[in-house]
Amino acid sequence: MKTTLILFCLLCTATAFGQAFGGALSTEPIIIQPVTHPQHASQLPMLQEQSLYYVSTSVITAHGERPLWEFATQTREVPLGDLARLFREGHEDKRKANKVWENQ
Repeated sequence: MKTTLILFCLLCTATAFGQAFGGALSTEPIIIQPVTHPQHASQLPMLQEQSLYYVSTSVITAHGERPLWEFATQTREVPLGDLARLFREGHEDKRKANKVWENQ
């Protein structure tokens, strides 16, 4: 355990010296200058308005909304238990095999 700790400290020390004196990384500060956009805040005349509506040659008219109950079909959902019971009864009605083969 002591040797592992000593090796770890030695590795950290070597890394610190390498960063400080290796010259791979410069210690000079890098000053970042943001890009300026001088026209961003200037005043410009407004453009002409444009219609966002789709121009169609055909005329579509409607006289109100139809409620869903007028044209939707009524469906009765069968409970899952009833379906399982029907399938089980259908399996009981099937003809069973007359002969049973046993391979030995």
